[in-house]
Amino acid sequence: MPRKIAIIGAGLGGLTLARVLYLHGIVPEIYEAEAGPDARAQGGLLDIHAETGQRALEAANLLEAFNALVRTGEDAKRIADRYGRVLLDIPGNAHSSRPEVDRGELRAMLIHSLPSGTIRWCSKLASVAWDGGRHIATFADHTKVAADLIVGADGAWSKVRPMLSHARPEYSGTCFVEIAIGGGDGRHSELIEGIGKGTFIAAAPGRGIMMHRYPDGTARGYAALNKCQQWMDSLVAEEPPLRLARLAREFEEWSPMLIRFITQSDADPVVRPIHALPVDHRWGRVPGITLIGDAAHLMSPFAGEGANLAMYDGARLARALVRHGTNIETALADYEKELFARSYNFAETSSRNLERFFGETAPESTIELFGGRPSRNEHAKDSD
Repeated sequence: MPRKIAIIGAGLGGLTLARVLYLHGIVPEIYEAEAGPDARAQGGLLDIHAETGQRALEAANLLEAFNALVRTGEDAKRIADRYGRVLLDIPGNAHSSRPEVDRGELRAMLIHSLPSGTIRWCSKLASVAWDGGRHIATFADHTKVAADLIVGADGAWSKVRPMLSHARPEYSGTCFVEIAIGGGDGRHSELIEGIGKGTFIAAAPGRGIMMHRYPDGTARGYAALNKCQQWMDSLVAEEPPLRLARLAREFEEWSPMLIRFITQSDADPVVRPIHALPVDHRWGRVPGITLIGDAAHLMSPFAGEGANLAMYDGARLARALVRHGTNIETALADYEKELFARSYNFAETSSRNLERFFGETAPESTIELFGGRPSRNEHAKDSD
């Protein structure tokens, strides 16, 4: 086993790697740029898959704690067209193999499963270099750390990745804009009820509105636009109220009720371009360094596997290191061989699903991605 393991990034993948190593008597060090566990919001809900995310949590001996976090029934899906007509309504499943949990709560569970001091907060990586014997990580405060193994768990814009690969994430042509509807005062009751019990998706060629309803009566999600490179930069530059108005104009042929999700949004409309690494991203073996999660295989969210794969990568890397003991290069070679095959399959699915989600036949193509067929209700017939 390497004498010192440095994990760059305290996301779900890095934390899972550290937890599984800890269970086998190895305590790595995690270096995280954020000031602390509550430095920023961690995003919305994740559906954790039995085949990947839950297997990683089982390896981390945290499956029971995970089950206590599950949002029962919030895996419900409702899909509509741009006129607001519901075409597919899938109720929540209390025994779902892909239950929903809050990302922040899941991350907190993993943090608390590690010994105090494992995570070195306020450690923003600047670069990694090879000194002929070990890798040296240099941080923004000029601190240097030498390690026998450095694991890049530092996400889409990884500072570790350049040691292994020249690949950079490419803009997919799709962007998400954050929107949210507050609850409690009754002003948005019609919108909240229209979402259903879980996730609501209204889709059309090139665009969509995706919202999730939370138990406190609020809803958060995104307005999505495909092939929006032409105007994305100008949208980012505008002030929030103008940004929402500009965004709403892209949906002007939609139902007035759906447009209200945008015009009445309470959120700062942050624009999030969707990037992805090449589907076949891989690298040659470099001693003492590897990648997990988005650093290794950033893909669009349309396979629903990003967080799941990050945790699974972490668990598989930990198992390889434990299995091969002091033979770190054999461990990394075995891990990466499996990683490349696995990530290629999911990245290919994600790329294909992105094209279909807002494709020319949406929302029918969107419905098919969820394994359903459009149901034509009476309102839809009257509108034909």
